[in-house]
Amino acid sequence: MAGPHADEDSAPLHPRRRAMLGGAFGLLLAAGPAGAQPVKVRLGTATPGGGFPVYGAAFVEGVRRFDPALEIEAINTRGSTENVPMLEAGTLDIALVQGEVVHAALQGVGRAPADLRVLTAMYPTAGMFVVRADSPYRTIADLKGKPIAWGAGGSGLVILGRYAMDGLGLDAAKDFQPIYLERAGDGPAMVLDGRAAALWGGGNGWPGFMTMANSQQGARFIAPDGDEIQRILAKHPFLKPITQPAGSFPGQSAAIASVGSWSFVLARPGLDDTVAYRTVKALHALQQAGNPPPQLAETTAANTVAVVPGREKLHPGAARYYREIGLFT
Repeated sequence: MAGPHADEDSAPLHPRRRAMLGGAFGLLLAAGPAGAQPVKVRLGTATPGGGFPVYGAAFVEGVRRFDPALEIEAINTRGSTENVPMLEAGTLDIALVQGEVVHAALQGVGRAPADLRVLTAMYPTAGMFVVRADSPYRTIADLKGKPIAWGAGGSGLVILGRYAMDGLGLDAAKDFQPIYLERAGDGPAMVLDGRAAALWGGGNGWPGFMTMANSQQGARFIAPDGDEIQRILAKHPFLKPITQPAGSFPGQSAAIASVGSWSFVLARPGLDDTVAYRTVKALHALQQAGNPPPQLAETTAANTVAVVPGREKLHPGAARYYREIGLFT
């Protein structure tokens, strides 16, 4: 699993306003240090308080360490479901996208297939609920009819929750009292003060879970049991069994089995091959140097090739680098 995905401390700026400020963006090229071409790249993340903004910050810093001329700007958005159309429109160059949204976009579920390509895998996410440690709720069935903070409206985690509940014959919007957040970081307070019975989320070190686990009240996690996992996977086979390792959160002494998927960094149509190549090369150099930031621990070339939904979905520039280092021919 990936490492901690905490919030970033910068205030969000609406992505469309950024697009207006940026005007007709394109790539800004000029002579750079050691002959490298400086390139400005817009990276879409999500709302503050969730996993994507801090992953984005680590991604930007990790690439900068090994290719300073790649000037990546992390931009707060509403999350995965907004990042895909912004990539298609060219108002983002690359973006973080939850696995369920990647599946729907690339396979054309309920829409035309998106002409987007994968740069790299990010990390796998095991979806689950968190409740206060003193809560009477211990199973998903116990949460039926209760107020549930599903997450920010545009978050891929909301989509994961919808699929997981659907696999159990439940409607996330009807069989619970759904709460959709303006900011992902607002969820823990709602559980701690009793406005919500549980918060849905996922990811090793996910900020909402960390806040709950570190609170005075403490936290307990609720995930599908073995039979429920099989039912979910039978209905939605693109989801995968994923286990949250023991010790991922304070007080979590046992591993937690659940379902989920890998998130990916996707690229807009027409992103220059050299930009994609340089980005994944810098990420690989970061891994090879050892001790990468915990957020990027699973962001490896080998993981990308192993879990990408079809090698034809790899960006050509990324695929060229992965071939050069011998991951496939």
